[in-house]
Amino acid sequence: MSTRRAILLGAGAAALLAGCGGAPKEPADRSDVAGLEMALLALGPDVDPAEAARAARMAYAVGDDLRREYEIVDGPLVHNAKVNVGLKERGLCYHWARDIQTRMTHARYATLQFNRLVANADNPFRLEHSTAVVFARGDSWKNGIVLDPWRTGGFLHWDEVRDDTKYDWKLRADVPIRQTGAGVLATRANQ
Repeated sequence: MSTRRAILLGAGAAALLAGCGGAPKEPADRSDVAGLEMALLALGPDVDPAEAARAARMAYAVGDDLRREYEIVDGPLVHNAKVNVGLKERGLCYHWARDIQTRMTHARYATLQFNRLVANADNPFRLEHSTAVVFARGDSWKNGIVLDPWRTGGFLHWDEVRDDTKYDWKLRADVPIRQTGAGVLATRANQ
């Protein structure tokens, strides 16, 4: 068996045992989009209702588009293994975060803004994770909403940053670059 195949099979087995290899959840329905819209409106009194509605629809649509572009058919850790061994080109969490932030930002919202977050960058025992965040323009990202389709196999998961206690989020730009004696392992500019 090739090393590449052994890595893929090992990662797949680990993901299944960890509960991350199961079937992806069902696509969003109107109540999912309406729930995100209400959460966006709750970000502050200056959030435009039309923008909240447009951003909620777009967040789900972008997640769906990226799921198709990345050809997601597995849970996140299995898909990561496929990317890491070269069977798939994209679909790591930082790809999702960057692409969602970019597409949402380019849609030009006057009362909402978007950025990226990173968790576990300084913890050698936990996998680093990246996501996008939306928050009221001029407010802190800490009062925002995480937009994270990676963790649910390509279907948008969202939660308020303060309630998303599975991760200790930091603004991506505030996370230092990790280095070893061999050089830079990861740069924030590429993630």
